[in-house]
Amino acid sequence: MSGRDLFCQPRRTGRGAALTLVFASVLVAGAATGSLPGTGRGEDARAARSAAPVSRPEQVARAAEEAMADGKSPMEAAERAVSRSGDRWAAVYSRGEYEEFQDALDGRYTGVGLWARRERDGRIEVTKVAAGSPAAEAGIRAGDRLRSVDGRRVDGRPVTEVVSLLRGDATGAPAGTTVTLGLERGTRAWSLTLRRARLSTDSVTVRRLAGGVTVIRIASFTKGVGDTVRTAVRQAPAGAGVILDLRGNSGGLVAEAVTTASAFLDGGLVATYDVDGEQRALHAEPGGDTTRPLVAVVDGGTMSAAELLTGALKDRGRAVVVGSRTFGKGSVQMPSRLPDGSVAELTVGHYRTPSGRGVDGTGVTPDLEADTHALQRAQTILGGLGDAS
Repeated sequence: MSGRDLFCQPRRTGRGAALTLVFASVLVAGAATGSLPGTGRGEDARAARSAAPVSRPEQVARAAEEAMADGKSPMEAAERAVSRSGDRWAAVYSRGEYEEFQDALDGRYTGVGLWARRERDGRIEVTKVAAGSPAAEAGIRAGDRLRSVDGRRVDGRPVTEVVSLLRGDATGAPAGTTVTLGLERGTRAWSLTLRRARLSTDSVTVRRLAGGVTVIRIASFTKGVGDTVRTAVRQAPAGAGVILDLRGNSGGLVAEAVTTASAFLDGGLVATYDVDGEQRALHAEPGGDTTRPLVAVVDGGTMSAAELLTGALKDRGRAVVVGSRTFGKGSVQMPSRLPDGSVAELTVGHYRTPSGRGVDGTGVTPDLEADTHALQRAQTILGGLGDAS
């Protein structure tokens, strides 16, 4: 398992009545939301739906309203209704959680700047420390073991629960509040108290390899990612290839994934999706770089909006996909506001790649299987693509 204190659970968040493509799993703690514009009906829309359960928003809303009329918790009633629906991606969130994830998708979050994972023996290990964060300034390093948060032992806990403790979700802790960590490094054990801060995500990193190859790594599709990728592509050396590293990308704003696709496509279809039987479509903007050699690297942690992008580039013949099969999260959720201000995210449909292939439960299969040496394989393939051009 892995996660970070940007998010405390696999989240499904949206704004207003905007539809969302949402990732969720115990592998990553994150949020994926996106407005899905597009119109158009299709006779095969109903056939395009997967067999996964689809929640009925009116049933959940009615359960919440009846609970409120009886003086009970609408949120708890909605959670029970969602549980009975069999919808594995549906969830109910408090008003505060919903607002926090809106901020997170804008690239901002409250925390201490730690990424962590749970080892096989249940230990929680720090995997990354954000530069300039409270954790970095306190001297915490990758490889340190996190033993406790505010006196609570964390060994054996789900990493999403640990992340929630770090952020102070139970109390709605804002920036400036303190959290005490128990840590271990080798034979040294110590504790320290940090102040939570408002931090920004580094969703895109760009680096240059020998020969001018540009590696663009996208951790998640937060606000502004698409434009950042387009700028990186324009600034890459003329004729040099690009490696789009989507490994571990847990999703994000679908609109940003579409904008990213637009950096490599000259318009055209990115994906279709259905909402209660009505077929709609997402299209790339014209003017993208369609000649530069491109390889996309993916793995089992590539999810949702990242799978949408991968499927589009593969089906359109724009990129060679290297790595391992992606996660397989291709359902569409719609947020519904409940009487007490909480939000229910309910599955209403599923999306498909440009060739009409479903992603939910199956993922995207790479053109070339590769594991630990996926990046090297990508470089080799780029060399061949460059020669061919």
